[in-house]
Formats: sequence, C-alpha cells, structure tokens
Amino acid sequence: MSGRRPRTGHDWKVLEKACVALKPRIPELVDEHLRQLSEHSPVYARVLPYDQQWREAEEAMRIGIETISAPRASPRRDLEYAEEAGRRRAQQGMPLDLVVHSYRNAGYLVWDSLLEGVVGQDPEKLAVLMRSATMVWSAVDAQAAAASDAYRATELELRQRTDEQLQALLDALLEGQSAPGLVAQVAAGLDLPERGPYAVVVLRAERRDGRAAFHRQIQRAGFRFVWRMRTDREVGVVALGTEEGLDELAAALEGRCPGPGGISPVVAGLSELGHARRLAELALRTCPPDATGIVRLDERMPTALVVSQPELAGRLVSDVFGEVLALEPADRAVLLETLDAWLLCEGSAGRAAGRLYCHRNTVFNRLRRLEQLTSRSLARPRDLMEMTLALDAYRLAPGQGGVPGAPR
Repeated sequence: MSGRRPRTGHDWKVLEKACVALKPRIPELVDEHLRQLSEHSPVYARVLPYDQQWREAEEAMRIGIETISAPRASPRRDLEYAEEAGRRRAQQGMPLDLVVHSYRNAGYLVWDSLLEGVVGQDPEKLAVLMRSATMVWSAVDAQAAAASDAYRATELELRQRTDEQLQALLDALLEGQSAPGLVAQVAAGLDLPERGPYAVVVLRAERRDGRAAFHRQIQRAGFRFVWRMRTDREVGVVALGTEEGLDELAAALEGRCPGPGGISPVVAGLSELGHARRLAELALRTCPPDATGIVRLDERMPTALVVSQPELAGRLVSDVFGEVLALEPADRAVLLETLDAWLLCEGSAGRAAGRLYCHRNTVFNRLRRLEQLTSRSLARPRDLMEMTLALDAYRLAPGQGGVPGAPR
C-alpha cells in the first residue's frame, strides 16, 4: 500500500479512529466481499476453496486497514502481502484481471464502510475523512500494482520453466529415447498430434549472418515448426499438413536458412523423431563445407551411403583416385574440378566447358586423362558409378573442404 498519509495530525487521528472502529466488522466485510466476487465470476470458487479464500481475504483486509492508519514510518506489510498473494494466484492459475478486481472490490467495501462509520458517529468529521480519499485509493492502487507485478513475474518464470521442461522432453524424443507417456506429454505441451506426417530438418549453424533467424519466422499454412538450438546445428521438427510434403518444405526453407541443411524422409508420428533426426543429419553430411542449400535425404541416397561408411569411403577414394591423389595439388584439383563440372552438367562437355571457362576439347582431354589414371571408363555405367561415388567421398572427407573451384 502506497500513497500519502493524511496531511495533519488531526486528520490522521480521525482516520485512525475510523479504522479501529471498522476492525470488528472485518468478518462481515469479508463475507460480503466473497459474495460479490462469486457473483462477478465463478472462476474464484473454481480456483480456490471458500475457506481458503475467506482466510486470505480476511488477512489482506485486516493488514490493509491497519496500514491505512499506521504511522508514516511503519513497515509496508500491505505491499509485502500483496506481492505474496500475486505469486500465489499466478501459481494457482487465477486470471490476473480477477486478481485486480478482487483488490478493487475490497477497496470499495472498506472505503464505503469507513464513510458509513464516520457519518453515523459524527457527520462533521466526514469532510476530514474525505481528505484522506486520495491516500486510501492510492494505497489500493499500489496493492493491486504490487500483486500484478509479482503475478506477471511468477507467470513468466512458470512459463519459462514449463518451456524448458517441454524442450527437454522434445530433446529426449529427438535423441530416440522412449519412456511411458513421453510422446503424449510432448504432444499435449506443444499442441501437436501424436500421429501424423512429420519431418526433421537439421541446419548447420556455423554461419551467423542476416538470414540466421529468417527460417524461425516462416508462416505458411500446412506447416508447424518447433526449433531446437544445438552447439553447432539447429534442429527443426516439422508437422506436415495433409497437402504439404517435402517438396513444399524444401521450397519454404530454401534461401531463408543460415547454412546448408538436411531434411529427413517423412515419418508417421512423434515417436519416430529420433530416427528422422538421424536421417536428417545424414542428409546434412552429404553437403560439402561450402554448400548453402537444403537437401533431402531421399534425393541424396548414393552420397548418403558413402558418408555413412567412412572407412569404406576412404578405401573407395584410394582405390579409384589413388593415382590422381599422387599428382601435384594444382593438377589434381583441375582434374577433379572438371569431373565434378561434367557430372553437374549431366555429361555435357560443352556445358561443362562453359562453367569452367575453357574449350570443350580441354574438357575431353582432362576426362581422358582421368580415365587413364583411374583405369576406368566414364562410358561404362559401373565405372561411372564408382568414380561418381569416389568423388563424393573425396569432397566430403574431413579436411578436404570440397573440390577446389568446383561450382556448386
């Protein structure tokens, strides 16, 4: 309770006597207070038992009346009690507007009763008491404000705590953990269906540029995104609509993400998020370090097979490109860059020459040299497959950093 005390000692004495005379009527005022609250909203009774409401209202009203008439230097028990009440009401789930209404209602009852008491005893003191009106109502306003501030702070703390618990549960699903009721808790807490089409997106979070948060702002019918930040990556759980699929998801994310990303195949429910997350991470591993696009695992299966078996991938590179790797770095880079461009251009030497800024005969000459060094022919499907997979394995091997100069 804040607000100024009466301006004169005489005024304070009048107010003090009025408050002392009112204290025996507090039980009667509490009864009327609770009756009016129940008429205003049935929520009061649903949140708190009547006996508890009565005890807390009686204590709050008694402390408030004592504080109005207390000396100026007295401790502000009314504000302390209002803060405690605000915290309790937030924890109990009482709507804030009803908390504020309760203070206003109690203030009206106390003020009206003070006026009635003074008029009945000495009408001439009514003017004296009216000079205290501003102070009394400032006190009521301060109590309501203290309760409101404490309520909002507690509500924020509870919401953060709940969010942290939900995120921990979602993390458990993404890690593939299973526990009784885990899926149901996540579904209820995040308002997501337990069953239905889902995909997981994993983004490499190394880059920090102006696009870093754009994907979190995607508002598109048919998708629900829930994002989780990890040390070096960001994981998104995506609830897909009945008419939206991976093509639409990739299009929604393309150009709005801070780095390359992988998209899992569609899974049938929240319980399969751990499996989807592993597949999305595998899709991301098919992206070279300089990549910026979003890739789908179902479109990168051969490369995914390579990166999922590092030891075999290393053997494949050595077996196919052993002679190439023995060349000078610049010479090796030119040959592998040419193969990469030729594959990207679907075997067209003319288009590859345009990407490499050289003559098409130069492309043919480099490819023939590669065939000689690898003892393989690009015209034979099996040899072409081995060279393609070996190039992917080389580009994605740790420390390679991609094919130097390769257009992506």
